[in-house]
Amino acid sequence: MLKGVEQFARDFLEFSKNKPIRIISHYDTDGITSASILAKTLKRLDKKFTIKIYKGLEEDIIKKELSRQPKEVILFSDLASGSLKYFQDLQEPIFIIDHHEIHSDELTDKIKIINPHLTDKPKDNECTGAGLCYLFAKAISPNNQNLAPLAIIGMIGDRHESNISKINQQIVNDTTDLNIKKGLILYPATRPLSRALEWSTSPYIPGVTGNRNGVQDILRETGIGYDKNLLSLTEDEMSKLITAVMIRRAQHNKAEDIIGNLYILKFFNTKEDVREISVLINACSRLGYSDTAIAYCLENEKAKSRALDIYTKYKQELVSGLKVAEKMDKINGKGFTILNAKDQIKDVIVGTICSMLSSSSVYNEGTILIGMAYNKDKIKVSARIVGQEGRNLKEMLEKTVTIFKDENPQTIAEVGGHHFAAGCLVEKGKESEFIEALKKTLEVELIKI
Repeated sequence: MLKGVEQFARDFLEFSKNKPIRIISHYDTDGITSASILAKTLKRLDKKFTIKIYKGLEEDIIKKELSRQPKEVILFSDLASGSLKYFQDLQEPIFIIDHHEIHSDELTDKIKIINPHLTDKPKDNECTGAGLCYLFAKAISPNNQNLAPLAIIGMIGDRHESNISKINQQIVNDTTDLNIKKGLILYPATRPLSRALEWSTSPYIPGVTGNRNGVQDILRETGIGYDKNLLSLTEDEMSKLITAVMIRRAQHNKAEDIIGNLYILKFFNTKEDVREISVLINACSRLGYSDTAIAYCLENEKAKSRALDIYTKYKQELVSGLKVAEKMDKINGKGFTILNAKDQIKDVIVGTICSMLSSSSVYNEGTILIGMAYNKDKIKVSARIVGQEGRNLKEMLEKTVTIFKDENPQTIAEVGGHHFAAGCLVEKGKESEFIEALKKTLEVELIKI
């Protein structure tokens, strides 16, 4: 894949000579770190550029952005692999750096793209958007190796750390001031445990997350001091804490679900837990402050202060959303649960709520969780799966949308995502029809299994 990246970089530099560049990226941590890597790279080349962040690419957004050609060169990052059908009649080339699943038969000579799914060995080349942007930056100049920390943040933000590919390992090796330690994957590992446990949403710990008394109980039970952090625990203390957490997550007591590598990175000249950095970036962008998120990635001190305030608000939203999700009426079927939150949970966090519930002890492994929340005149739909095995959620949602569109030809619905995390936007007026299509797909898929 590296040769492909080098050729892509040469093509991009040649085509963008003396032209302004429009970076279009996704609003999650991986998308924000991707845009930040590209911004630093282009700034070092003294190129003019702008950045636009989107939740997803809908047809009207793509038309609006393509209307900027040929005055601007368009560079997508962590986006667009699932939108190739809208790029069939391009007059000017576009550039895409993305890792999402792709329909390769929709590629044309005007679509210049880096995507691991287009290589002979996708597993070895598995990489996040930020990782690919880093490889692109490094292909432009070896001096860009110091952008590797942003790629690591993107990697953790997109949960690629559990099974590191050869390409991701190269990026890890490139990153100076990175320390990796095995332990309970509770963040932030650098802050007092009393705080980390109370705000722990991944993993979600029943009776402890959002419960100060529960935090006191678990620390008293393990004999660990309130001000200790994960990095300062002895092997015996770490073992006791892991056991106590596993007991509270009895239904999902697989050690591999809560034990992994802690990534500690020097950021703003301070040792920080990469998981916390990634969640903070995600929080800013999801709450509508993508500009702050990018400035934070670029290590702007004023942005750091703003980002910390937004992060506090985000954690409060998550704990509140979790409580709503636990109490609300749900649509339950064999192997799936639909949480239709309507306007009770913000659309920007409904996917995160589903992710947290998927790591709780509430649902059996393999259960598909579908979260739905209103987003103005649309409904945000987020799908997650409990555990590490199960159906391809992106394919499942695509089948649902196909059934839905057959019965509602004029409707608009777009799907994006991965095997274990996918989502789509649906018109609000078609809520009940979509739920029926969703149930039909889930039930048919179960029969097949």
